[in-house]
Amino acid sequence: MSTRTLPLDDKLYSYVQGVSLREPPAFRRCRIETAELPMSNMQIAPEQGQFLHFQLQLLGAKRAIELGSFTGYSGLWIASALPPGGCMIACDINKEWTSRARHYWEEAGVMDRIEVRIGPAVDTLDEILRSESTKPFDFAFIDADKSMYDDYYERCLELVRPGGVIAVDNVLWNGKVANGAENDPDTSAIRALNEKLHNDDRIDMTLVPIGDGVTLCRKR
Repeated sequence: MSTRTLPLDDKLYSYVQGVSLREPPAFRRCRIETAELPMSNMQIAPEQGQFLHFQLQLLGAKRAIELGSFTGYSGLWIASALPPGGCMIACDINKEWTSRARHYWEEAGVMDRIEVRIGPAVDTLDEILRSESTKPFDFAFIDADKSMYDDYYERCLELVRPGGVIAVDNVLWNGKVANGAENDPDTSAIRALNEKLHNDDRIDMTLVPIGDGVTLCRKR
């Protein structure tokens, strides 16, 4: 028994994946091929993707928004949890990455549920907020430029329905947030948002030490 989260060495991590992960072939191909890219560390862990998928299923989510799609791996998990007719708006600034993502989304049969928006995510969010016809979202996933996390969070909080969930990725930032000597802009932005979320009475929240840390915020 343990009174705290167990550290995962390679052997235990492999065991966890072996008894938990149900990764479809197209998802695995996306993950493996993305791992060969120079910026592969931008991709979420497979167990985190499945965890988000599970959250969307519990919510009965029909509408989702993703900030930072990269090559499409997280989008695969999110979009596949939506029912037919559901919609995920995928926001990214890089057409090359989203071109790769489209390939995997089409292979997995979820492209019909995905709307790609290219451009700064804050501009896309503002555009959605200005639209009088915008329906509320059930789920938002924030995994883009860290210095803008607070701006993304505030806009997503307006967009999600009461009872909806915002998932904020990289909240542990490879351990840097707990190191007072680390004060670069990204670390400082994440650290500040972590403290804000902990004290924000507009939400219920929990930080889950999965992947690089993800905080789930349920709008009250």
